[in-house]
Amino acid sequence: MTTVVTLEGVCKRFGDVTVARDLNLRIQQGESVGLLGRNGAGKSTLLKLIAGTLPPDHGRIVRHGRVSWLVGFAGSFHHDLTGRQNLRFVARLYGADVRALERFVSAFAGLGPQLDTPVRGYSSGMRARLGFGLSMAMPFELYLVDEVTAVGDAAFRASSEALLRERLKGASALVVSHALQQLERLCTSGIVLEHGRIRWHDDIRDAIAHHRWNMGVIA
Repeated sequence: MTTVVTLEGVCKRFGDVTVARDLNLRIQQGESVGLLGRNGAGKSTLLKLIAGTLPPDHGRIVRHGRVSWLVGFAGSFHHDLTGRQNLRFVARLYGADVRALERFVSAFAGLGPQLDTPVRGYSSGMRARLGFGLSMAMPFELYLVDEVTAVGDAAFRASSEALLRERLKGASALVVSHALQQLERLCTSGIVLEHGRIRWHDDIRDAIAHHRWNMGVIA
């Protein structure tokens, strides 16, 4: 089985807080892995380390395929550019078919004529639709997902999860979500992050049970 990302002795500290303590991990092609932990445990930090937007203090991260940015993250859009101009910029940056990407995102996001207005005027929901559509339009071997389907209305959340499930038929994922039932639907295995260390579970249900025990939830 092909490995898509490898962590070897990865450490990360912020002041006196250690969020990654000598982490070793391999995610294989086709695996969808749920990442669980308390608020502040370092889940988003771990995603950023794997994405390459945050460097480790020690250790190394080897990416064997194309790894996504944090799926749905819209904070990097240039607010003075229109939605369409942002799409074209990312498409050219990644060598994607500009017209095909535009058609896909336009159909999914449903922004209509507002796609040609500056992003600074978008609501948070509009930015979420644009960001998620762009993420799903790009072919990645590993998708890094951080609470992406928690935003928007119920219809958007349902369509986002359905689209993500479709993408994961041919790719791997590391998924952070406080919606435990959603993790059961999306993931097969799981990781619990606690005090800077990870515990791997082959079954996502065992990872969820471990996390609930850590949180003091018995039933």
